[in-house]
Formats: sequence, C-alpha cells, structure tokens
Amino acid sequence: MLDLVAAEGWRPVTLARIAEASGLSLADLYRQYGSKNDLLTAYARRIDAAMLAALGGGAVADTAEAAKDRLFEAVMARLDALAPRKPAIRALVRELPADPAALLCFLQGGLRRGIDWTLAAAGLEDPGLQGILRRKLLGVVYLDTLRVWLRDDSADLAATMAHLDRRLSRSIGLLRRRGFFSQLRDRFAQ
Repeated sequence: MLDLVAAEGWRPVTLARIAEASGLSLADLYRQYGSKNDLLTAYARRIDAAMLAALGGGAVADTAEAAKDRLFEAVMARLDALAPRKPAIRALVRELPADPAALLCFLQGGLRRGIDWTLAAAGLEDPGLQGILRRKLLGVVYLDTLRVWLRDDSADLAATMAHLDRRLSRSIGLLRRRGFFSQLRDRFAQ
C-alpha cells in the first residue's frame, strides 16, 4: 500500500490495487484488513513496535533532563522507523486532510496510540487529566517535528534533531508537571 501511496497518492489507491500489488486476493486482504484505514493503523502499530524495540528496556526517567532525553530518543526512533517510507508519509500528510474518515482513523488509532506509547517509554504516562494534557502537548511537538523532518533530507538529520531538542526543552516542564489533583492528594496525605 505504501509503495502505491508514494507513487500515486492516498486517494487513487484502492483495495483491489493493494491486493493485486501485494499478491493477495481481495478476499485474503479482507480477512487481514477491513479497509485502507485498517492498513494505515496496522502501519502505525509497526512504527510503535519499531520505536519500542529501538529503545530497548531503559530506566524510567526520574529527572527532567532524563525525561527529555528519553522523549528525544523515542521521537527520533519513530522517525527512523518512518524513514524508509518518507515519500509515502509526505503523500499521506498532504492528502489525509482531504479524507476526514482516514484522518480521524489516523489521529485516533495511529497518532494517539503512538503518543501514548512514546509517553510510556519515557515513564510519563498518566491515566488522568494530566495524561491528556501530556498527550496533546507531545502530539504538537511530534507533529511540528515531523513537519521539519519531511523537509530534512540530510543524512544526519541535524535540522530535525535541533528542532526536536528545542521543542522538548521548552515543553519538558509541562510534560513532567504533576497534575493539580495529584498534588492536592499528596498534600492531604502529608
């Protein structure tokens, strides 16, 4: 699918063409994926898995600098996993806004899940309101960095890394801050 998207864009690619290009019958493709959106979500899950594998175990970040470093590593691992499909990613970024169903599927099923796993890898996941705010903030940092990465064709990705470092440096205080209710609960416990 991604080879077709890179060559022709998102909208012209049909399930029948994906099946043909992959050497599957349409029935076999259907048994694995119910739609193009399912294929997109499956690709996003592969990126999550590649990021987590690249990060390995690692300790939970206990300082702001350690959390920033871990987030930096996680986002760069995601971009490294995306790199072989950069032309397709460019096409998706350009065309998904014109396909609201696919965009919603990607935002909810792909991007949100990816951000959740990125926060978990940095030891910053939180099921409460603070977690929602962290997800939103990291999502903005990630998408802004993705925009720079899509234009950065250098071998060392220096512009991308510098941009990500600046954005995380500005955001890490908010990303690590404990929520109001957590602070209140701790005060009552004392």
